[in-house]
Order: sequence, then structure tokens, then C-alpha cells
Amino acid sequence: MFRKMMMTAAAASLVAGAALADMTPIKDIDVTADLTAIENAKAATYWANLPADLEAAIAARLVDRLGDEGSEIKVDVNEVSLANSFQSALGLEDAVLVGQVNIVNDTDNAKFDAYELTISAKAAQAYGADGTPLQGAFTDTPEYYAALVQAFADGVVTRLK
Repeated sequence: MFRKMMMTAAAASLVAGAALADMTPIKDIDVTADLTAIENAKAATYWANLPADLEAAIAARLVDRLGDEGSEIKVDVNEVSLANSFQSALGLEDAVLVGQVNIVNDTDNAKFDAYELTISAKAAQAYGADGTPLQGAFTDTPEYYAALVQAFADGVVTRLK
């Protein structure tokens, strides 16, 4: 019985070790965006720190994987999509955060990835200060901004190889 438990524990350790070994270490996160295209002054105040906030949101999800070696995450936010979301009275499903995501690894080409990630306001549920879900058009509020940033960071991290 003891031997069977030891073998089960050893097998579980190997599986856990393999899962951890397969996790992509991250050495750099770089987000760029030219936010001058956003003409809505109220919205622009929330979006002014998008590159730094998105880098921080991604890093917060990868804190146990950050180091001096590994992959680089590069995100270029599509300013035109952002600007269009704020220039007209779009429906909530039309307001989006779009970015080109490139994952580069100098030593392991299997970790390379490139894709466009689109997060809609409808998919990224925002919550008010009291914790209730916000309804309707709220594209120029801090809650909307936070919801899109968090959902975009989740999208990047879940697709890492």
C-alpha cells in the first residue's frame, strides 16, 4: 500500500513538474500605442496610460514566470480601432480594444506566435464601484477602461505556448 502511494505521489510530481517546465518564461513585456488618435477628451484621460497599464496587467498574471530569460511579449495597440470606438455613438458591441501581439523567443522557435487580439466591450464586462455590472454605453468611464485592459491581458496570457 505504501509503495503504491509513493508511486502515485511520484507520478503526480512528474506531471506537475512537466507542466511547470512547459510554462513559457517571460523576459520582457512591451506595449506600444499612439493614443493621439482618440479625440474624446474624457476617454483620452483614462487611456493615456494604456501601454504601462497593459504591461502591468500582463505582468501581474505572469509574476511567477518573469525572469532574465525566455520569451518577449510585444503588443502594438491598433490606434485606429480605438479612435473609431470613441468618435461615433457606437453600440457597446462595436467598442473594441485591438492589438497585434507578437511572442518572440530567441532560443525556442516553438514559442513564437503572432496574432491580432480583439476584445469587445460587450465581452469584457465592467463593474461599478459597488460591484454591480455596468449596463449600456460606458466607453469613456474608468470601469470600461479597466475591464478592457484586464480582458486583453487575460487574452494574451491564455494564448502563450
